[in-house]
Formats: sequence, C-alpha cells, structure tokens
Amino acid sequence: QLQLVESGGDLVQPGGSLRLSCAASGFTLDYYAIGWFRQAPGKEREGLLCIGSSGESYRYLESVKGRFTISKDNAKNTVYLQMNSLKPEDTAVYYCAAVRSGSMCILIGEYEYDTWGQGTQVTVSS
Repeated sequence: QLQLVESGGDLVQPGGSLRLSCAASGFTLDYYAIGWFRQAPGKEREGLLCIGSSGESYRYLESVKGRFTISKDNAKNTVYLQMNSLKPEDTAVYYCAAVRSGSMCILIGEYEYDTWGQGTQVTVSS
C-alpha cells in the first residue's frame, strides 16, 4: 500500500525556518515524482515544488522562490521541504503527494498526483 506521511509542521515566528519531511512507504522514490502542496483556510490548494524521480526539481509557485527548496534522500525514501524566511501568509496545512512518473517535473501537472499524505500544519505567527 502506497503511503505518504508528512511531519515537521510547527508554530514558528516570521522570518524563521522549518524543514518538513515526507516519508514514503510501499513504493520507492526512484520511480515517482513528489510534490509539496499547501492549503490555507478558505483558500484553494496550491502547488509549491516538485522533485522528479531523477532528482531534478521544479517550482510551481513563484512566491516561494529563494525561500523554499525541495530535496530527497532515496536511501531514506524521504522528501524534504526546507522553508526559510517564513511569512504569516505561509500559514497552511502542507501536503506531499506522489505520482509514478519518469518525466521531468515541469511536464507533470498538479492534477496528476494521485497519492496524498494527511498533511502537517505550519503556522507562522509572532
């Protein structure tokens, strides 16, 4: 059974940093692309970043440029989202999602992800 479990969400002050983890089980990251998404209260879900099976990354959301980075450790079957310079508007539930694909992330639409984690809450507030 394919499963994703996010962790690392927390309350952090503006300007702070967090690293979220997305642990995969039931499949190997060698054949899957993983995306990070978020959904704030009353807003639609938005895609943030993707990392492909080959390790290349792609940014879906311009506003995280220079602040958020995505990486993975295939040995641990885990994908990370490093978030720096956090702002109150980054407050949301953060999700990771997977799609079996050998394509580069730029070719993967957000709607194609078919396995989702339960989410982890990130709150940015003083």
